[in-house]
Amino acid sequence: MSYTAPLKDMLFNIEHLARIDQVAALPGFEDAGLDTAQAVLEECARLNEGVIAPLNWEGDKYPSSFHDGKVTTTPGFKEAFKQYAEGGWQGLQHPVDFGGQGLPKTIGAACGEILNSANMSFALCPLLTDGAIEALITAGSDELKAIYLEKLVSGEWTGTMNLTEPQAGSDLAAVRSRAEPQPDGSYKVFGTKIFITYGEHDMAQNIVHLVLARVTGAPEGVKGISLFVVPKFMVNQDGSLGARNDVHCVSIEHKMGIKASPTAVLQYGDHGGAVGYLVGQENRGLEYMFIMMNAARYAVGVQGIAIAERAYQKAVGYAKDRVQSRPVDGSLSAAAPIIHHPDVKRMLMTMRASTEGCRAMAAVAAAAYDAAHHHPDTEARKDNAAFYEYLVPLVKGYSTEMSLEVTSLGVQVHGGMGFIEETGAAQYYRDAKILTIYEGTTAIQANDLVGRKTARDGGTNAKAIAAQIEKTEAELLARGSANALAVAKRLTAARQAFVEVVEFIAANTRSNPNAAFAGSVPYLMLAGNVVAGWQLARALLVAEDQLAAGTDAAFMQAKITTARFYADHILSRVPGVRDSICEGADAVTAMAVEAF
Repeated sequence: MSYTAPLKDMLFNIEHLARIDQVAALPGFEDAGLDTAQAVLEECARLNEGVIAPLNWEGDKYPSSFHDGKVTTTPGFKEAFKQYAEGGWQGLQHPVDFGGQGLPKTIGAACGEILNSANMSFALCPLLTDGAIEALITAGSDELKAIYLEKLVSGEWTGTMNLTEPQAGSDLAAVRSRAEPQPDGSYKVFGTKIFITYGEHDMAQNIVHLVLARVTGAPEGVKGISLFVVPKFMVNQDGSLGARNDVHCVSIEHKMGIKASPTAVLQYGDHGGAVGYLVGQENRGLEYMFIMMNAARYAVGVQGIAIAERAYQKAVGYAKDRVQSRPVDGSLSAAAPIIHHPDVKRMLMTMRASTEGCRAMAAVAAAAYDAAHHHPDTEARKDNAAFYEYLVPLVKGYSTEMSLEVTSLGVQVHGGMGFIEETGAAQYYRDAKILTIYEGTTAIQANDLVGRKTARDGGTNAKAIAAQIEKTEAELLARGSANALAVAKRLTAARQAFVEVVEFIAANTRSNPNAAFAGSVPYLMLAGNVVAGWQLARALLVAEDQLAAGTDAAFMQAKITTARFYADHILSRVPGVRDSICEGADAVTAMAVEAF
């Protein structure tokens, strides 16, 4: 069950693909170069490999439990969270003004992967707190910031997002929780919220709930939703904790995976009303909540990469140990470890290449985020923001769907033993499934990609990305090595298919929406595949240069081999998906509803 952080691969991406030297040239990040990245990642790996990863299996066997309104987390979680908070990890990417370390997302995202590989159930608590911090920094009043931010950034308190209600899942227009204004400027909040991750637990002194609700008399639909801070315990003038607020956990869910993470049903206002404080302005709550959701969507994509890495490491370990049958090429005279079989290698290479491609894509997206927020040039900020915004649904949607394929292959490599819980392979498969659902299902990510990211600008931004890919193709062709030429061939075919799909989506979203949205998820998967393949093509060019210079030959050769495999076996799927999107919409929608 052990886990080793893939520091070499992360640092390769950070240095050569995300270009940490350029990030460190941005105002505020001057001390965040490659040496800092390496030091931070090594320290992060030490804590997670030694303290947090060993609790992952324990959390699956001994999940969080609910009794008399209280949630008790898995034995060891409370102590591990104390170490995590005291190490300053919650504040890694948050502003120094509130006690954070102010590091770029380029470094923080890699630390997020390490934490989630170690223990995804545990990592969900800091993930939700990050979202609450982002929302308060963006829209909170100075008073709210002064009361809550330092405690959240330090990890003394944790945060939650409260969107979903029994009748309002993806359709937030149906939110019914209500907020009544009080003479002192506060509000009384009433309602039920479900699926609240770490909505109740024993790991922190206070829990700061960010809650969507309607102020009395607000307009119907999404335009009438406001956002409130509702603390579990009231905060006194001196910052100490006061009386218990009227928000209570009434149950926690029994889930397929991430069992150690308590998923709470929270009841607001059963005893007179929970005291809440408006974040920003009334009726702009959804806008503020999207700040949390955008941060969380990227982070969930990183969770997909993280769980895939953990499953890959487990499968490789098993494949090297499990002796079964002679190799088909007769290279060994007796039964050998199954890693000698071509199909097992195919599965492991699929797991490895998929994970590394998505990791590279996420690293490049993180660097774009940093430039979008810190670059001194307005146009550069705008271009990087557009690039990042396009990539968020890909990082979230493609990386999480990828994690399902990879964790399923992990079970398959184990054969019958993978179906037995004691080996641990099945936990990764079960844990991965939620990633394609929460923070917006894959279909919702695809709707975002179609509507906001493609149709709105007629595909201009997507085509600008295609133009960047074409430059990489030219570099591969100029390089002229056998691997570079083979990857160029696949990348060109994939990029051309991508552009055709973008044009189809842009042309049909308004005039023939059923045709566009019938292909929305395939479009997302195609786009994610192309961008991940593009990043591995860039990685191949770097690795060939490094290999020629005699730098870490084994790692560089493996990177080249992985990029070539991705091109031949994964990127090569793109033209077929193009055909199904551009020519197969009628087959999706033709069946009469009564015929199902």
